[in-house]
Amino acid sequence: MKQSDLLRRVDHPRVNASIFFPRQDPGLPPPSGSEDFYIEVESDIRVMARYYPHGPDSPLILYFHGNGEIVADYDNIVPAFHGVGASLMPVDYRGYGKSDGQPSVRASLDDAHIVLDFVLNLRRERCHINPLVVMGRSLGSAPAIELASSRGDDLDGLVVESGFARTAPLLSLFGISLDELGVSPEGGQDNEDKMGEVSIPVLILHAEEDEIIPVQDARRNFERTAAQQKRLVTIPGADHNTIMMFGMQYWGPLRDFLSGL
Repeated sequence: MKQSDLLRRVDHPRVNASIFFPRQDPGLPPPSGSEDFYIEVESDIRVMARYYPHGPDSPLILYFHGNGEIVADYDNIVPAFHGVGASLMPVDYRGYGKSDGQPSVRASLDDAHIVLDFVLNLRRERCHINPLVVMGRSLGSAPAIELASSRGDDLDGLVVESGFARTAPLLSLFGISLDELGVSPEGGQDNEDKMGEVSIPVLILHAEEDEIIPVQDARRNFERTAAQQKRLVTIPGADHNTIMMFGMQYWGPLRDFLSGL
């Protein structure tokens, strides 16, 4: 965790109110075979993760979702992850789903380390030696890249889907500038800078028609990564919220990436 981290420096009430859209869990029963964990990230604050196992040898994807999603949304999506041979564990940010507290940029990054520690301990207790991959979608690319850049020895791969490269253009979508926050980008690590410290295998997926985070961000992240094993897949016709609907154009590269670990 670096104090020069640009994302942590923009942890401001206005930013947090603009980029996080928490909603509560609908209260439906979780799918059969899934398992919920409540992970203490601070005194009296727990975040919820849901484990959807596929098989004892299946790679496990520790998943950080987008800012408008919750873990329960993946109840209906998990069959596609199982279809490419993966177990899945999405995590809700503070204030989302069944998690306690209020979301913030800093908490999303700091909590990711605690969640990873929990997962590593759980795997040791259960004697799981299958590959562990961290994946982040959209805003979730930040905690995923945070872990891959600083905890690579604990991970076997990184998947970035619809991820951003630089913070300033992302904030501008919400009418916020670094200047008004009193933050200088000089000397601060952004997502693309952290990608330069990622040496584990990398897969980057991005919609060519993404109207929120342009495909150029995917190319920047791809160019910056230090990984020797890396692949960039851009999907024609897809946008930010339809990318998963493009069948094997999306799921095929993910399957191939996981099978190569």
